[in-house]
Amino acid sequence: MIRAAAPPYRDEGPHALWHVSEDRTITRFAPHRAPTAVTDEPLVWAVDTRHLPLYWFPRDCPRCTFWAGPRTTAADVERFLEGRRELRVHVIEEGWLARVREAHLYLYRLPAESFTQDGETLGYWMSRATVEPLEVVEIDDLAGRHAAAGIVLRAEANLWPLWDAVIGSTLEFSGIRLRNALGRPQPSAT
Repeated sequence: MIRAAAPPYRDEGPHALWHVSEDRTITRFAPHRAPTAVTDEPLVWAVDTRHLPLYWFPRDCPRCTFWAGPRTTAADVERFLEGRRELRVHVIEEGWLARVREAHLYLYRLPAESFTQDGETLGYWMSRATVEPLEVVEIDDLAGRHAAAGIVLRAEANLWPLWDAVIGSTLEFSGIRLRNALGRPQPSAT
């Protein structure tokens, strides 16, 4: 869950609402209850342009993303962000690298009129109405897209040690599809 908005990224573009999919055949989005939703209300979910890079991954790819916010300490900026308060970092597991390299995604731009911003998770928007996309943008070279945006993309053998450190820090963060991550490493017997 995002606690505060992410910083801008290079060549971000204007504010818009998006749905990201590996399916290029979607013609409309009808409200439904997502399996991971905390509410039973049927909704159409979208993400805004500022938070769109959180979805520059194959759908099921687990990722740990983080950045500095107003309460982030200088020590955490140094430890996690190379001393650069403006940096965004996205981390996946090494086993997902090939799928990220090969992925083709479809960004569906949605009409904003029926959407309201989610009060608890900045960057996420919801609609109770069926919506039809205004346009579809195909993207690939997701690693190159991260680099061009100035967002660090890294890979770790296992996400859990980093995730636990991030959520215990003063950073802002988003963990997506973590249920698909490898199991937590067992503590050593020494």
